[in-house]
Amino acid sequence: MSLDLSRDLLGRVLEVALSRGGEFADIFAEHTRTTSIGLAEDKVKSVSVGIVQGLGVRVISGDEVGFAYTDELTEPELEKTALAAAASRGRPVHPAPLVASDVPRRYDVRVPFSDVAPSRKTDILWRANAGARDYDARVSEVSVSYYDQERRVLVANSEGRWVEDRQPLNLLAVSAVAVDGSVRQSGYERASERRGYELFEDVAPESVGREAAREAVSMLGAEETPTGEMPVVMPRGWGGVLLHEAVGHGLEGDFVRKGTSFYAESLGREVASPLVTVVDDGTLMNHRGTTGVDDEGTPTQRTVLIEKGICTGFLFDLLNARLMRTQSTGNGRRETFRHPPLPRMTNTFMEGGEAAAEDLVRGARYGLEVRKLGGGQVDITSGNFVFKVSEAYLIENGRTTRPVRGATLIGNGPEIMKRVDMVASGAGCAAGSCGKGGQMVPVCVGEPGLRISAMTIGGTRS
Repeated sequence: MSLDLSRDLLGRVLEVALSRGGEFADIFAEHTRTTSIGLAEDKVKSVSVGIVQGLGVRVISGDEVGFAYTDELTEPELEKTALAAAASRGRPVHPAPLVASDVPRRYDVRVPFSDVAPSRKTDILWRANAGARDYDARVSEVSVSYYDQERRVLVANSEGRWVEDRQPLNLLAVSAVAVDGSVRQSGYERASERRGYELFEDVAPESVGREAAREAVSMLGAEETPTGEMPVVMPRGWGGVLLHEAVGHGLEGDFVRKGTSFYAESLGREVASPLVTVVDDGTLMNHRGTTGVDDEGTPTQRTVLIEKGICTGFLFDLLNARLMRTQSTGNGRRETFRHPPLPRMTNTFMEGGEAAAEDLVRGARYGLEVRKLGGGQVDITSGNFVFKVSEAYLIENGRTTRPVRGATLIGNGPEIMKRVDMVASGAGCAAGSCGKGGQMVPVCVGEPGLRISAMTIGGTRS
């Protein structure tokens, strides 16, 4: 991978960026190589290899931000880009000399993607396809996507910081459709980590395909979901989507600073059940949301957001931290060099409690067990949310019984967190992607299994 930019060159670019004044300037450069393969209808439909390379310059002056980018890495073009981002008024500011900083290694790569022939990567798709097709004769459609990425980033700023990080990422995703008469149901599963090709030695592609098919087949006999308020059990892993959307975004520093978050005045206050501790941790080895440094060059860290029900922290990038007179938590993230950084989650999860997983269901006389969530909508200001459920089962007399379809979860994030009355031991984290401000970044979401004493369920049967 090539990203041949010297400290002398970028030092001059920072000088130009601050030539019209400003308080802070930084440079984000990247070189990213990707491979993407798609399979559907038992055929390889697409294969693409791409390279993204470029550099973005940002200048901060108070709460004003100038940002410009280029994919041409010549000195004249870099200086032109820096001038485009420069402040419109003020006296020149001289940046500090650039000094390299060590970056923690957060990834265990034994087989780099660049060492693997395309035919071996394609084999992963065929194995996942076979896993889904062989699960049940009613599986009629399967599509499989493979993606890998080798990303090299370089960050330099006017305070003298210079860091480089190499960030791998892979993804295998399977969608399956099962048909029985006039009934069609779908299932989806993915595997993704910041590792090399060796991920598929530990996670069999066939198992990813089987899980997508299992979800689709299991919902073929589903009844219409009853509506009303009832206890809801969320098993380990994907229930973290609700936590991420209905709680996590409200704890991001830009929403807090602007007062648009329902958590803006909550620091030190009770915002959840005493059983709830929520953490964002960008240091977890090989996790999808992990990096050695964030996209502003700040080392990632573990940040406790809610501890035993009390709001204890927020997620900050450099800009919002400066404006709120605090420190970045290493959560400044961007999709590519073409995007300015925003405060974003990394790996966000609820810590385990003391309950046995089986007791979550056993203690409910009647309710809903939600195994997988689909898409949803959240109002950051109020905390109100609506989520679709892709796989769910009734709980009757303390037992999981019949599958149901068409369920939606309706509620308010802070209010629902106060209704958590059981949290299972252990941990769980699922791979996902997070959208904000027109940008997508990889994340992990998770919880160990929990029970909410009462939640409104929307559906088609009363």
